[in-house]
Amino acid sequence: MSFARVRALVVVGVLAVAAIVFVITALVRDSQGDEVTADNCPAGAPMADVTLPDDPAEVTIKVYNGTSTAGLADSVTNEFKNRRFTVQKPAESKTKYKGVAEIRYGPDAVGRAQLLRAYFLDRSKLEYNAKRKGTLIDIVIGSQFRQLATTTEVNQSLVEVGEPTLPPGACAKPVKKDAT
Repeated sequence: MSFARVRALVVVGVLAVAAIVFVITALVRDSQGDEVTADNCPAGAPMADVTLPDDPAEVTIKVYNGTSTAGLADSVTNEFKNRRFTVQKPAESKTKYKGVAEIRYGPDAVGRAQLLRAYFLDRSKLEYNAKRKGTLIDIVIGSQFRQLATTTEVNQSLVEVGEPTLPPGACAKPVKKDAT
């Protein structure tokens, strides 16, 4: 074996050992101190489900018309139904809304609300209520609403928005592992 080949093997060996030491050190010193989980959650704090749903059928919504345009809630409900969401009968909002949309949800629907936010291209207002029970999400359609985003736009918006974040005062609900 030539001297150049031996020198190359020594350099590669040293780099491999350094990489292993670095990885072990990173794993040992890793601390998720700022992560709030069910184990260290304050008493009485709501448990928030921050997982994004795999299928739109897992999301149940009720659309309210917050404008003076007749039938707007019906048409938006049909659009969501065509995109495989579970929908309830639309209704009229008691108050008018000037924005694009207002998404109202509770701790059990944090991840689901993030998905719906993407359908309005992140121009919707999120209204979190810690005392709200269940996974039903209310959407109030406002006067600035034009149309729902396309599938491609939704995917791009989800990438831009990122993972759902815990609402203030809430703790992350433990994630159920698949049995696969």
